[in-house]
Amino acid sequence: MSSVRLSRLLTALALPLLLLGAAPAWANVSMLKDFDYAKPTFIHDHPFAIAHVVLQVSQDNPARWNLTLNNAQNLLNYFGQEKVQIVVVAFGPGIKMYLPSSPVASRIAAINAEGVEFDVCHNSMEQFKKKTGHLPPLDPSVVIVPAGIVRIMQLESHGFDYVKP
Repeated sequence: MSSVRLSRLLTALALPLLLLGAAPAWANVSMLKDFDYAKPTFIHDHPFAIAHVVLQVSQDNPARWNLTLNNAQNLLNYFGQEKVQIVVVAFGPGIKMYLPSSPVASRIAAINAEGVEFDVCHNSMEQFKKKTGHLPPLDPSVVIVPAGIVRIMQLESHGFDYVKP
């Protein structure tokens, strides 16, 4: 089974649990083992996208998180779900955006359902673990990438426009 199919299966299995308020640890898709800088992969297919955008989140600032999600929603509204591919990449203090207790958690779930991918930096997760003694609990729709900044560079090198709200 390909990693894309596996990630879709895991996402499909996790959605009913999300609706019930459960967040199983296995729900996060990881690109740690199969990350290939030359060949970006995604959890949502966008074969007809005419615009590709990567949004950076690197601050522990709910106002900035809302601005980022507003940008994503505005892009969806303008282009339509099928015509735009959006990846939000969080690293450093910005990974707190993806915690289940985040004030934007419900917005992330809604925008993910519209085809926006949410990626988190594994290096930042490890730093979180050093400070707290455990890896951060994450929204199950979040994709774990080896390094947030490398993911942004990868996407830019493949034609994505970079935005830091």
